[in-house]
Amino acid sequence: MKQDIIVNQPGDLTVAWAQKIADKHHSNIIVAKVDVVALNIGTTTRVCVAVEHNASKTLPNRWFVKLPSLAWRARMITALPRLLHTEVRFYNEVAATVPLTLPVCLAAQSRFGRGSILVLADVAESQGIPSAASDTLTLAQAILVVEQLAISHAQYWDNVHLDPDYRWLAGPVRRLEDSLGTALAVPLMKRGLQLAGTLIPSVLNAPCMHYARRRRSAMRFLADAPQTLVHHDCHPGNLFWNEQRSKVGFLDWQLVRIGEGVSDVAYFLATALSPEMRKRHEAELLARYAQILTENGVTGIDSDRLMQRYRAHLVYALEAMIVTLAVGGMMNVECNLELIRRTATAVKELDAFSALPML
Repeated sequence: MKQDIIVNQPGDLTVAWAQKIADKHHSNIIVAKVDVVALNIGTTTRVCVAVEHNASKTLPNRWFVKLPSLAWRARMITALPRLLHTEVRFYNEVAATVPLTLPVCLAAQSRFGRGSILVLADVAESQGIPSAASDTLTLAQAILVVEQLAISHAQYWDNVHLDPDYRWLAGPVRRLEDSLGTALAVPLMKRGLQLAGTLIPSVLNAPCMHYARRRRSAMRFLADAPQTLVHHDCHPGNLFWNEQRSKVGFLDWQLVRIGEGVSDVAYFLATALSPEMRKRHEAELLARYAQILTENGVTGIDSDRLMQRYRAHLVYALEAMIVTLAVGGMMNVECNLELIRRTATAVKELDAFSALPML
């Protein structure tokens, strides 16, 4: 029988709990000590623990544990659409097929009525360096991320929605999340705009509220495209790098779904680059994305349509950052405000609202 490793509090991460996970990997591993070395509360409660045991060559000594958020607002927003459950299922059922660098999963479990838990090897164990959400990436780093996204998107291009192993990514939980987002769109947008103040150009206030009122139609339009597996939350804080910053890995798959590939590119470029860098290089980065898709077997990429869809998806990137601020407790406030500044600038400069026909 599968051992239950689900806990509710960082204080429950004991030697006995860690021993259950060690037993999954090798019967002769003995855990001697567990210490919490870092704790961060956002959309989930993220705990870094140092685990002392007798098999360092077999099992990492630093683990990254994700539990349901201890912040009540974040927990309220994330519990109903079961975001941590989605990430657990991703690691259990999908991650092995994804052609991207991901953290090593040590254990992942979700049980109805009990909750969910995800235990990953701390990326620092393999000399990985996580980014902060407000990091500003270089052009070389942006090219690398865009290339990796294209490779991954190409693998699942326009067929993932047909594969029964992946259909759950567009199933009831995702539909519930979209419905919840639509139901709360107007009050959260209104509150987020108030909190952001002058960081969002005043010319965008009315279009943002109009978008919130027409969100359901906007989501249908954004989904009307070839489908692939998308990360859907590809900002700098969900990336990690090797020491030379020449290889990139992808974290936080709570929002993974079936969607349009360029949505990841729009979200990434709007959040990860300075507005000046994005404006200067986004056309060549989109061209590089299209080139890698083509080299990996995707046909029929039209550059004008790709740019049009890119512009349209920028609106969701801005919404996501505004809603994050409105809910509170989901991201460091200073990081959140910087990402709002970047995404608002992108939406204004590319007149992104005009790319959504219903607006």
